[in-house]
Amino acid sequence: MATIYMKNLLIYYLRRKILQMPLNRQLKFIVLFSALLLIEFVCGSLENLYPWRWLTKPSLVIALIIYFYCESKSLPRATRRLTIMALIFSLAGDIFLLFVSNADYFFSLGLLSFLLAHIFYCMTFLQRRNPESRPVALGFLLVAYAFLLFYMLHEVLGALLIPVFIYMIVILMMVMTAFLRRGKVQRKSFNLVFIGALFFVVSDSILAVNKFYVPLTYSHISIMASYALAQLFIVMGVLKSR
Repeated sequence: MATIYMKNLLIYYLRRKILQMPLNRQLKFIVLFSALLLIEFVCGSLENLYPWRWLTKPSLVIALIIYFYCESKSLPRATRRLTIMALIFSLAGDIFLLFVSNADYFFSLGLLSFLLAHIFYCMTFLQRRNPESRPVALGFLLVAYAFLLFYMLHEVLGALLIPVFIYMIVILMMVMTAFLRRGKVQRKSFNLVFIGALFFVVSDSILAVNKFYVPLTYSHISIMASYALAQLFIVMGVLKSR
């Protein structure tokens, strides 16, 4: 009887503590970000809700900018500014891509915006570069992957052939510079940033194949899911480099 009483008392105590436990800011933001992403999935998938993407798509990076700005005050000033610039150009790219159906040059503007975003991310990651890192194998794999993707798309790119080629070089540099942080930052920070950079490659690859090669089923969801995870992981990883 006493054992049952003590068990029930322990369960009651744990439940009370769990219910009263305040969620930390990071967890609250992840919940909010996930909700915004879910809304973006819905609005991008249903034709009658599609106009709401003018709000739902930019809201993801806007939320990241606000969160990073509030949480990054202990980071070095250069790292903070470079990351915010990367996010601002990402936001510009998101907005430009919303106009693609109106005119083709908006895709070029979006491509340029994300190219600049990747350059700023490269500069951010190089702030914590490990000079002893020699990612030869990773470089070989990335070049091989880029070659195969470019070989598949080059005949249908037309006037975008050179811009897309330059963009691919820059995004591969972004992945490489993310890897160069290995051994210079905490493992969690490295893992988040590097995985985020890889998610960026996945998102852009799906977008390119869907736009230039063959339409993919549920492409909107796969592109936005990988893109959102890329931005979220990079932001969280940079914050954990404090």
